[in-house]
Amino acid sequence: MNVIWITADTFRQDHLGCYGNQTIRTPSLDALASKSVRFDRHYAAAFPTMPARADFYTGRWTGCTMGWEPIPNDQKTLPQLLARKFHTAAVIDTPFYTRGGMNYDLGFRSYIEVPGQLGARGYDSDERDSWRQEADRFAPQTFTRAAEWLERHHREDFFLYIDVWDPHEPWDAPDHYTEYYWPGYDGERIDPPYAYWQDVEGMSEEMVRKAHACYCGEITMVDTWVGYFLRQVENMNLMDDTVIVFTTDHGFYFGEHGGLFGKTFGYPKTTAAVAPRYQDGNEDWLWARSPLFEETIICPLMIYAPGIEPGVFSGLTSAVDLMPTVLDVLDQKIPDFVEGQSLQPMMKDTSLIGREFVISTQPFSKPGQITRQVDGRERKMMFASSTTITTDEWALLYSTEPGESWLYHLPSDPKQETNLAGKHPDIARELHQHLVSFMNDYNLAPELRDARMELKL
Repeated sequence: MNVIWITADTFRQDHLGCYGNQTIRTPSLDALASKSVRFDRHYAAAFPTMPARADFYTGRWTGCTMGWEPIPNDQKTLPQLLARKFHTAAVIDTPFYTRGGMNYDLGFRSYIEVPGQLGARGYDSDERDSWRQEADRFAPQTFTRAAEWLERHHREDFFLYIDVWDPHEPWDAPDHYTEYYWPGYDGERIDPPYAYWQDVEGMSEEMVRKAHACYCGEITMVDTWVGYFLRQVENMNLMDDTVIVFTTDHGFYFGEHGGLFGKTFGYPKTTAAVAPRYQDGNEDWLWARSPLFEETIICPLMIYAPGIEPGVFSGLTSAVDLMPTVLDVLDQKIPDFVEGQSLQPMMKDTSLIGREFVISTQPFSKPGQITRQVDGRERKMMFASSTTITTDEWALLYSTEPGESWLYHLPSDPKQETNLAGKHPDIARELHQHLVSFMNDYNLAPELRDARMELKL
């Protein structure tokens, strides 16, 4: 058996047709879902980009504590565990994996980088201005290179990991994709206003809507090239002995919850005008406490496996579960250090019960802590990181700050509009105890744990 694992960055679950969206065009992924087990309540563990991938690679809650730091040299990763028996390959279009010895390339025999984010953040306008056709974009390049690799190596036993940056910003799919969602689109590119290279006071409601249309265009472009790649898989007669995983690391806000825009940045406002990432232009004012609502932490997950009937699993699952699942479907031993659980039993029997709760969190930190971020700079954390504890019915958006922990009843309030923490403090405390148990079970350092032992409603 082989495995193909596809991660599309910043891909919201509710923007897929197979998850109920009736507007956004995703025929290729919808077709894959129809042949797969679809997981409806799959949650990010650590958040955002690189902490999430630490969880992918290790099957541990590593990203909850290590942030953007390299994977520890003594930590065995999924490709390292598979490298003796499988041709392990990665095709990726972001250099975060190798920048500064991040160790995300460990264990891959083939490691193919499609130059993605160039320069300080990669929003290299000179390069993008030279693009003339769709194939120049990153998602098309990445899936084309993956198909080329597969053509050369499909007769081997393989694990192929594909990580595509799109639909992450900057949103610059060919105009015809965006025109699906903004008729008469004029080609204006809107970048999120949360970066130190931009002098942006905020975004108007129209700018948010246009940005969302550009994002939807990117989703449809990614779907198109997923379809191209999967047709190549079919043409090589690999569907009968290849497991295919599709997921993401997290979602994105487009003005929900009082004006949030982006991922971990910004803060709630009473209008739809969206706040900038940095306060008063201060670059050190980073990662303001942005609560982790469903739009960012619930992720698409579909797993196609030959011989397993398509279906839907509605129980709770976590990103840390993917690594042991891959090992399990390949009949490889799951090491004792793995903290996730294989989803293969749930794939075979969707009536099984999922996790009692899931933890989704920015890397645990405390105000004043110095942390390395995406651009390699060291900055001071001004706020404690946010954490969400989710059960079958409830979500507690937890903060160490008094009065800033919010409780939502998901079945009756899926958009999380009514905070019930004051009405049901007992339930809020019960969910907080799940967090306390989690921190104790995983031996979180006291300086990070102690500040979170209390719920201040």
